[in-house]
Amino acid sequence: MDHSTHVRLLPSDLTEDVLKGATIYGPDDEKIGTVSHTHGVGAGSMVVIDVGGFLGIGSKPVSVPAADLDFMRGEEAEVHAVTSWTKDQLKDMPGHYD
Repeated sequence: MDHSTHVRLLPSDLTEDVLKGATIYGPDDEKIGTVSHTHGVGAGSMVVIDVGGFLGIGSKPVSVPAADLDFMRGEEAEVHAVTSWTKDQLKDMPGHYD
């Protein structure tokens, strides 16, 4: 996927309504997780990503700073993000349970 043509989201766009359900892509455009929910609004917020599992079953929630993800809208207006983390690196992070 060529992310260079996608529109980057502004910090004011980083709300739970916009980000919930967004796909997270890692290196080589591998799908590594989905946004479950957020804590806070804007670049200083935290994003909880469900990593692994299948259809939400058996996934591990991890919390990362929104600023560490590059959120954007694609050609069909779907919100997604890219990161340099791999799925294994996210799985190795402490779980986030609230």
